[in-house]
Amino acid sequence: MAELGTSIKQAADSVRQGGVLVYPTEGVFGIGCDYRDEAAVQRILQLKRRPVNMGLILIASHLQQLLPLIQPADPFDLARALKTWPGHHTWVFPATALTPRWITGDHDTVAVRLTDHPAVKTLCDELGHALVSTSANLSGQPTPNSCAEIAAIWGDQVDHYLDLPLGQQAGPSAMRLASSGQVLR
Repeated sequence: MAELGTSIKQAADSVRQGGVLVYPTEGVFGIGCDYRDEAAVQRILQLKRRPVNMGLILIASHLQQLLPLIQPADPFDLARALKTWPGHHTWVFPATALTPRWITGDHDTVAVRLTDHPAVKTLCDELGHALVSTSANLSGQPTPNSCAEIAAIWGDQVDHYLDLPLGQQAGPSAMRLASSGQVLR
């Protein structure tokens, strides 16, 4: 049975056990899991009705959680991203061999963000690694504004709902190419 609560420790325990988690981010509720757990990632893709080839975003609390997964082509690429982090900005970098294919999809890149949302920072710190971070909606549909609305859609198909407030941003994060700063969304 799915848990709905405000305990970050319980949310982290659920992720450690292979669980799928709904949680607040800067602008929308996200759905995520341990990015290294292919079965959990596949569950998210099925819930969202999203093809694996599109790739997924990873969210982290510290750069050290992302460095093994990204391979900036130029030091200026990382500097460009660091000017906006932590914050509501996702950057696309070349992926390293440590980044799973179920995260990159058909790409040789990975989209990453250092969050400034206090609950997500604490969650990633508790876990010691990045999380999958995709909007908690069916692909192509609007993202509900509360955990209760999302739980009404997915119920027990999600293991834990971290029912804490959203950040102050509107909508999903901006996404840019690290190599050029080009806006992708």
